[in-house]
Amino acid sequence: MGPFPRDQRVGSKTMSESVPATGAKSSLIFVFLVVFIDMLGFGIIMPVLPKLITSITGDTISDAAVYAGWLAFAYAAMQFVFGPVIGNLSDRFGRRPVLLGALGGYAIAYMLMGFASSILWLFAARIIAGIMGASFSTAYAYIADISPPDKRAQNFGLIGAAFGLGFIIGPAIGGILGEYGTRLPFFGASALAALNLLFGFFMLRESLPLEKRRPFRLARANAVVALKALNGQNKVVFWYAGALTVWMTAHVVFPIIYAFYLIESFGWSELLVGLSFAAVGLGAAFVQGFLIRVLVPRIGERNSAVLGAISMAVSCIIYVLAAPGQAWLIFVAIPVGAMQGLFQPSLNGLMSNAVSDETQGELQGAVASLQSIASVIGPPLFAAVFAAFTVAGSSYYLPGAPFGLAGVISLVALAIFLRGYALHCTSDEVEPPVDAKSITG
Repeated sequence: MGPFPRDQRVGSKTMSESVPATGAKSSLIFVFLVVFIDMLGFGIIMPVLPKLITSITGDTISDAAVYAGWLAFAYAAMQFVFGPVIGNLSDRFGRRPVLLGALGGYAIAYMLMGFASSILWLFAARIIAGIMGASFSTAYAYIADISPPDKRAQNFGLIGAAFGLGFIIGPAIGGILGEYGTRLPFFGASALAALNLLFGFFMLRESLPLEKRRPFRLARANAVVALKALNGQNKVVFWYAGALTVWMTAHVVFPIIYAFYLIESFGWSELLVGLSFAAVGLGAAFVQGFLIRVLVPRIGERNSAVLGAISMAVSCIIYVLAAPGQAWLIFVAIPVGAMQGLFQPSLNGLMSNAVSDETQGELQGAVASLQSIASVIGPPLFAAVFAAFTVAGSSYYLPGAPFGLAGVISLVALAIFLRGYALHCTSDEVEPPVDAKSITG
């Protein structure tokens, strides 16, 4: 798939015909609420997952972290396989049925986790959740359908804000419910997913018009073909996608290791872990829901991404330095780390503007596969590092070691992004970035 002619690129249209301009704002609100409620359910289980694993296996917190890493591996592997399938299905049948089907699957997966009596049962539930989780690419495609090119980075940030708000309320609820029973939060997450399905059924409008849909071909609905298609579009997209993959490898340290880190380093309860996750979510919601809309128009997508990557690296250093008895450093790292939320929306906006309307689903499906590669690699890696530096008899005790590794990886992602951006400014295959036009002109 080669570059698109100028009159066919995404910049040739500013709004999907199936959602008129007057309804774009309400559609954004609907997608925001769909993602928010879904992440609320996900956030509920995070504070209690370490205790659930230790209660099932009878192992130490270090060993439980390794299990959590492999559970995340199973989840991400399913996303890698099914991301392109889901993305291509949304290009054929529309975004709405794909999103609704995934919500039903989430409700089932969380219910199974609540009843899990063995680690194998828990793995089966995470596999189902991973298949359903591939639908997040469709949410991004929905946003791309209804957003003008110069607003895509900001609107992608709205999705990030929904993630953040889900982590504000979800972990706090999970921490509270966890005080009354380890499994109760999982049943709560299942109920919220079912509620989300009901909400979307009545409120979510289709964004992809019939004339823009394309036939579903199984031959192209796999990760290998999707990645080849991504590489074939243009070199700019290839570099941006590479940067995003490396970035996500670093970013997965938080959902995988954070709870185990707080329990091991400071002995925090499920409630305190949940409240800490809520603080992280509050920071993410502020940055991606508000601050990005102020900063991106002023400093541009490039500088926003640079600021995000550096902020993550600095916050990771703080987590490494926070020794037992220095829990106050966590509340320094959280606001610093919140600025990392500038990186991915800025990158997604630049990348989305480089492809046509008709292939937004395919692009986001391929991106989801790339992110899944990162999520396949990252969890076992960070879990192994955590176990190596916390297990009894370890030659050097350092619970924050996984964060140190994540900080280094985030700087590698920044270097790849800057190479892609430099190419974007000089490429004749796509429009130059909006924030670079004043420089190149």
